[in-house]
Amino acid sequence: LFRRIASHFRISTAVDSSQMSSSTAPTNTTTTTTTQSPSNSDVTRRMVCGGLAGMIAKTATNPLERIKMLSQTGEGGGRGGGGSALQLYRDILQREGLQGLWAGNGVNLVRVFPAKAVVFSSHDVYQQHLQQWTGQTKLSGPWAFLAGGLAGMTATLVTYPLDFARGRIAGKLAEGAGQKAYGGILSTVALTVKDEGPLALYKGVTPTLLGSMPYVGIQFGTVGILEVLFPHGGNQDDSTTQLSPAVRKMLFGGTGGVMAGLITYPNDTIRR
Repeated sequence: LFRRIASHFRISTAVDSSQMSSSTAPTNTTTTTTTQSPSNSDVTRRMVCGGLAGMIAKTATNPLERIKMLSQTGEGGGRGGGGSALQLYRDILQREGLQGLWAGNGVNLVRVFPAKAVVFSSHDVYQQHLQQWTGQTKLSGPWAFLAGGLAGMTATLVTYPLDFARGRIAGKLAEGAGQKAYGGILSTVALTVKDEGPLALYKGVTPTLLGSMPYVGIQFGTVGILEVLFPHGGNQDDSTTQLSPAVRKMLFGGTGGVMAGLITYPNDTIRR
């Protein structure tokens, strides 16, 4: 939606400028004006669209993410911790209420917007440089993997303290009603710095970096491979190539996310 709105205004501006120029100058002088590509505006648009999409997706899936993190840290789920997803769901409702399913969502939203924005914008930058270096107009699988991996590592380094705070908030189950170990973002960061020092905010950054490159790399690499295998409008008999761009992005992006999550899940459990 945001991309279409931005595209609409960009096209309207180009048309208006060409009409104004045509009234005072020959037609061949307007061609250069209307074909200039606003690269800065494209990067900004990608950042905004990527950030908003990430916020919506993370809010919708936060209950499942909370159950996953509690399972990884061995919290709740009966004696010894690490119970089934249904038992963890019951424990959250018992100890923290319905809002407990969205514990850590606030810091997640604060984190996910800059993280997704950095991923999308830096991926465009890395992809452009790799295209110039390799001479490819469409990056092949390995190069698409590298561009996505570098983008993931960049976003991780920029936003890791927020991810660390979210892990402590969502990865610890309350002992009883109102007895949570960690509260909001500021209190979690302040308590961590006070007890363990400022460097504690980067605990676990090494396995996170090692996991971020293959995760985002596999995600973008899978999307790149699917776009090459199923080009838009390439085969009139193939229904996949005739889907709208929005549906194609959803299907390809979802497939990439599933593949990346399955392959890198053990590393995610270790870092938690």
